[in-house]
Amino acid sequence: MPTQMIPRQFVAVDGLTTAHAVFGEQGAPVIMLHGWGASADLVAPLAARLANQGLRCFVPDLPGFGQSAPPPAIWGVNDYANFVIRYMALMGIDRAHFFGHSFGGRLCLIIGAEHPDRVDKIVLANSAGVPPRRSTSSQLRLSTYKAIRNALYGMGARGLADRLRDAYARRYGSADYKSAGVLRDTFVRVVNENLLPYAARVRASTLLIWGTKDDDTPLWQGQTLEKTIPDAGLVIYEDAGHYSYLDRLNDAARTIVYFFTQ
Repeated sequence: MPTQMIPRQFVAVDGLTTAHAVFGEQGAPVIMLHGWGASADLVAPLAARLANQGLRCFVPDLPGFGQSAPPPAIWGVNDYANFVIRYMALMGIDRAHFFGHSFGGRLCLIIGAEHPDRVDKIVLANSAGVPPRRSTSSQLRLSTYKAIRNALYGMGARGLADRLRDAYARRYGSADYKSAGVLRDTFVRVVNENLLPYAARVRASTLLIWGTKDDDTPLWQGQTLEKTIPDAGLVIYEDAGHYSYLDRLNDAARTIVYFFTQ
């Protein structure tokens, strides 16, 4: 989805070069976290509208995306969530509202469960974190592939196992996996984490925003999160897709401002 590139500032979060933008001069802080393969640019249109309504929005490029340096090792969701907590500390933010889209929603679920004292309210837009439904045939194919691959590694046939992994990925891997580059192993670790146990521990009031035409995180996943998070409500936008907050930008901004300020 094309957007205009926004100017960034650069800070060092535990030595990791991090690009970020801040919208608004004052007001309640909002940490806004983009999706996988995206950047602060895709959150900026919403951040600008929230800032115009008196909120102060902090929008980092997560490590490995936008203009931020990649993580120094293979990271999981908890590593990224801890990065956000350290970013907040660097910005002098003790407590904030959170907005997370897709992968950013994963981080919000972890932070909401593990750091409730840092969270006021949460908005999740088309959040990831709910395990996908797999057909019996795809489950069998995946388990067979993993068994053969692991057996080859166990036998010391690393080259053959690596070629098998690459061939499987070319045929069955998602677009995000194929385009992950140096973050490919991190992507595999991230997408395999079931975050429903974390969602059940989120104490903050949570607003879910979803589009009916989302093929990446289908609506049933939003409905699952609504049932799992103790204090949650779901807003559904007809004819919106995976970027529902951009597809219905004005509606989403009004709803989020009202939710955060009440």
